[in-house]
Amino acid sequence: MEYDGKCSPTIRTRTIMPLIVQLSDTHISRPGQLAYDRVDTSTFLRQAVTAVQRLPQRPDAVVITGDLVDHGQAEEYALLQELLAPIRDIPLFLLPGNHDNRDTLRHAFPAQPAWMASGYAQYSVPLGPMQLVVLDTVVPRRDQGALCPERLAWLDETLHQCRERPTLIAMHHPPFRTLIDGMDDIGLLEGAEVLEAIIQRHPQVQGLISGHVHRHVQTLFGGTRAVIAPSTAHQVALDLSPGAPLAWTLEPPGILLHAFTPQGRLVTHQITTLSFAGPFPFQ
Repeated sequence: MEYDGKCSPTIRTRTIMPLIVQLSDTHISRPGQLAYDRVDTSTFLRQAVTAVQRLPQRPDAVVITGDLVDHGQAEEYALLQELLAPIRDIPLFLLPGNHDNRDTLRHAFPAQPAWMASGYAQYSVPLGPMQLVVLDTVVPRRDQGALCPERLAWLDETLHQCRERPTLIAMHHPPFRTLIDGMDDIGLLEGAEVLEAIIQRHPQVQGLISGHVHRHVQTLFGGTRAVIAPSTAHQVALDLSPGAPLAWTLEPPGILLHAFTPQGRLVTHQITTLSFAGPFPFQ
């Protein structure tokens, strides 16, 4: 609501382009198994799904940016399907992380968009007037990520084809240093510089979203905003001391909501997945 300079309020209408919910690093294990013998990742994902359901606007898509399960096993993906069932009416887009198995993921979710013929889990899909481009950064049996020349060439051509559409790139390993040394040591260790140059050549890229770090982190990359989502479960401890040992915490988990304005500008909100009171009207 806004005022017209007098005493009478006028109603401001707002048109919002696609709303995209980002979940990340769900790390679903076999039924009854706890991560680190303490973290019930399935219960945390149920809370995240509930948070999606209580949003005042229905999302146009849900993107999960990797580490969907903990060991890449079919039983884990079956449980993931079950946990995501309450939001099955919302288009779902998945990509693998270093804990996933590409082939097992493909068989568990056959309705996902077609991947590259080479087997990389990369695809490009329209979401209304914008484009979602998914990159595969996985190096099998390694924690770190990479973007080889084949994957980068595909991205460059794909961005050229959708050059008139506001675009969001999704990947698992972030292409920038977070200053958490233990995570940076297993980040995107190949292809980040070329990726940044490609993005700079394609100004329609409004944002790049990723996971892997289990914290909400933002920076500029290639002239656009790069955002890491928190985990829906456990978080990596925040310690920027050089060489600090990696640890995890049970800080409140979260998800991200990415919205595009009518002008194609990306706006991101962080949302806790924990239950809370409200909303209450301001008096």
